[in-house]
Amino acid sequence: MSIPKTSNSVSWIYLMLAVILEAAGTIYMKFSDGFTKMVPSILMLIFYGISFLFLNLAIKKLDVSAAYAIFSGLGIALVAIGGILFFKDPITIFKVMAIFLIIMGVIVLNFTGVSH
Repeated sequence: MSIPKTSNSVSWIYLMLAVILEAAGTIYMKFSDGFTKMVPSILMLIFYGISFLFLNLAIKKLDVSAAYAIFSGLGIALVAIGGILFFKDPITIFKVMAIFLIIMGVIVLNFTGVSH
């Protein structure tokens, strides 16, 4: 069975799904409490696995360097926001500025042309 060829817009959707699922996997890693809670541990593995499947599909059409930078940067920002929302991580001006800078970096990468 072969995977159908995708357009760049579908590749961007794959990349965004990869980012969201990777962030969910990381949040569930925290919920797993050091792998002592079975359901969050299993969900973490599932989310990570599907995330890398979508990342793999995305980089078929997108430049791997920019796609991985976007994957990592947005993942960091989402996990930081998740930490604030779910785990009551402190909100500091430095954290807000760092998340803003990460998102701005992703936007700049997007405008530099991420495609084959």
